[in-house]
Amino acid sequence: DVVEAHGTGTPLGDPIEAQSILATYGQDREQPLLLGSIKSNMGHTQAASGVAGIMKMIMAMRNEVLPKTLHVDRPSTHVDWTAGKVELLTENRPWPTAPDRPRRSGVSSFGVSGTNAHVIVEQAPEAPAHQPEEAPADPSDEAPAAPRTAGVLPWVLSARSAAALREQAAALLAHLDAPGAPGAPGALDTAYSLATTRASLEHRLAVVTGADGTAGREALTSWLAGDPAPDAHEGRPVGRTRSAFLFSGQGAQRLGMGREL
Repeated sequence: DVVEAHGTGTPLGDPIEAQSILATYGQDREQPLLLGSIKSNMGHTQAASGVAGIMKMIMAMRNEVLPKTLHVDRPSTHVDWTAGKVELLTENRPWPTAPDRPRRSGVSSFGVSGTNAHVIVEQAPEAPAHQPEEAPADPSDEAPAAPRTAGVLPWVLSARSAAALREQAAALLAHLDAPGAPGAPGALDTAYSLATTRASLEHRLAVVTGADGTAGREALTSWLAGDPAPDAHEGRPVGRTRSAFLFSGQGAQRLGMGREL
C-alpha cells in the first residue's frame, strides 16, 4: 500500500531510491503505491531513522490514516514518475482496513556505509474476542490445582569467602534436613528463593537436585564432608568486564577509537 522511504533529501539519493521503488513496487498495480518519509516531520534521527519509520507505519495502521509528507511542492524532476504507479503522500490519506487482505507497508533505512535495510510491516490479524469463563456454581466443584513439579533444579549459594560458603551450605542442609516436616520448604521453592533473593558473591556453589530434594541433600552432605559430590559444583566467576557498544554505519566511527575506552 505504501512505502516509508529513507528519504535522503538529496539530488543524488532520492532519485536512486525512487527509481528502485518504481521498478519493484510500482509495476502491474491497479492502485498507485503511496510514498512518504518521516524525515520531513522530524528530521534525520541518524541511527534511529529506521525504527522511527516503523513506528510511523504502526501508528498509521492504528489510526487508519497515512500522514502527509511535508514541504513537498512538486515531485523531483530527476525521477521518471511515468515508469510506474507511485504517488507522493502530499496530503493525509485514509487507510482503512481492507475486507480481503491485510494492510502492508515497506520501510527503508540506508546507512552511509552502504548497509541497506528494508522491512515489510503487515497488519496483525484480529484477536479473537475474549470469552469469559463461566464460574462454577459451587467453588468446591473446582479441581484442585496441580502441585508444581520440576525434573532438575539448581540450588545456588554464594559467599564472600570459602569458609562462609561452607557455613551457608551447612545452614541450608540443616534447614532442609527434615523433609516432610511441617513448614519444610520444597525443592522447587528452595531453588527459586536461592536464585532470586540472594546476592551473587565471589565464592559460589551450585547443587543439582531432583523434585524431591533428596539428591541435593546428599550432594550437600558429601561436599561438606569433603567427599566426591558429582552434583555439587564449586567455583568462582571470571573477572567482571565492561561492555561497550559501537553502532557503525553513520560515519561517527574511526580507526582505533575503541582503545580510548
